[in-house]
Amino acid sequence: MKVFSKEQIYEGDKLTSERQKISSTDLMERAGTQIFNWIHMRMQGAQVPIHIFCGIGNNGGDGLVLARHLILDGYNVKTYIVNCSDKRSKDFLINYDRIKNVTKDWPTLLSCTEDFPEIDQDDIIVDAVFGIGLNRPVGDWVKSLFMHFRSTKAFTLSIDIPSGLSTDKVLEDEDSAVWAGYTLSFASPKLVFFLPETAKYTVQWEVLDIGLDQEFLFTTNTEAELIGKHDVLPLYKPREKFSHKGQFGHSLIIGGSYGKIGAITLSSKAALSAGAGLITAYVPKCGYIPLQGSFPEAMVLTDIDEDIITDIKFDIEPTVIGFGIGAGTNTKTIKAFEAFLKNNKTPLVIDADGINILAKKKALLKLLPEQTILTPHPKELERLIGTWKDDFDKLKKVKAFSKKYTCIVVIKGANTITVFDEKLYVNTTGNPGLSTAGSGDVLTGIITGLMSQGYIPLEATVFGVYLHGRSADIAVENFGYQSLIASHVIDYLGEAFIDLFKQPEQPTAPEEQEQD
Repeated sequence: MKVFSKEQIYEGDKLTSERQKISSTDLMERAGTQIFNWIHMRMQGAQVPIHIFCGIGNNGGDGLVLARHLILDGYNVKTYIVNCSDKRSKDFLINYDRIKNVTKDWPTLLSCTEDFPEIDQDDIIVDAVFGIGLNRPVGDWVKSLFMHFRSTKAFTLSIDIPSGLSTDKVLEDEDSAVWAGYTLSFASPKLVFFLPETAKYTVQWEVLDIGLDQEFLFTTNTEAELIGKHDVLPLYKPREKFSHKGQFGHSLIIGGSYGKIGAITLSSKAALSAGAGLITAYVPKCGYIPLQGSFPEAMVLTDIDEDIITDIKFDIEPTVIGFGIGAGTNTKTIKAFEAFLKNNKTPLVIDADGINILAKKKALLKLLPEQTILTPHPKELERLIGTWKDDFDKLKKVKAFSKKYTCIVVIKGANTITVFDEKLYVNTTGNPGLSTAGSGDVLTGIITGLMSQGYIPLEATVFGVYLHGRSADIAVENFGYQSLIASHVIDYLGEAFIDLFKQPEQPTAPEEQEQD
């Protein structure tokens, strides 16, 4: 799913009006009607008090359209105008006149804190104060209104975006935006719904189709894409009946050190479970018996050293190499990695201490093959690119880093974001159970295993991140967040693949009652 910027949404509105020969007022009517339909389908006429707070711009106009339809359908509605400026949009004024024609209870004008209405915890608040076009800080009394919303503990529904929230920067004052329980977003979700510092402003979101021009929707390229099942399903490579292991590549996982052989075992198992035809683990001598004893499907090569990686030499021809898991940053390991990079031409997936080594010796970044995949956790990312001011600054720095070194960077988080050049791929799977030791090792293995089969690096990364999260989502139903461990993600990876082809369950109609 594409994630449009606010500039693109404005362009889409304009093109829709031109190509469909409708006015901006008609498009506003369409948007407000869709919100009404969403609410009406869920409330079915219930007389819960609904408080609709409308700004004086186009977002407020959407709120007025909604209020009019709810009033006409007999709902218990109270409408307020948040009088935060002397300027009113044309479409707001049109819809302000329209609502006055359907009710004698005209919207209440709010101009200060003394005007705030009483709202019960069981009421519903609809936030239609500001939209995506807000380009200034909110006034003190409007901020107090947003804080009043929170203090009531009433369910809050925001239209398009929680009011006060910017689409392209992090707020300095978290009280200057609405904290919504649900946001109905037009055309596409907003990128701020998925970033750690801004996701808190809406618990849930949903996209409403307001009939924007189809050509615009399909042909416009966006900076960000939201990745779900329907986005990764076309990437899946089916297997032929007469296929054999030699067709699915040979993954080589290099890493491990004394006390950290479990990490490379997890990564190697994940690569094979993701579909690699063959897997070889390259480890210090101390890892030979643990790997051979716990993972019989793997082949094992060992370094000359007992405890750490000191000399990376092998006589196989791997399809892809994963490096860094549990390797440590001993001086000898760093030298071995540097010597390896100078001669290597094989595609790479680098994680953990591989990234830490690159952060220590940034000159090595120039030795990476094009489209090398880096999978850092937050502290490893900080060591690699430096500190950042906020989430948008982080994205800016990662994009610049990706472009400079022609590499793919995975920003791990609740919504893991894959970055390549100027493009962002925002994942939708995964849960807090992945906050556990070894889950990153498993992700590295999955991506390595996919590349082994012939998935190009970007496909392998986006697909791998999705499968990693989806496997955890399936596993957590049996284990819960606290008891989920990295091995479970590998165990349920097969179900994540199968889930790609499962159709949503249809609700069954109640059985007809027997007639006497």
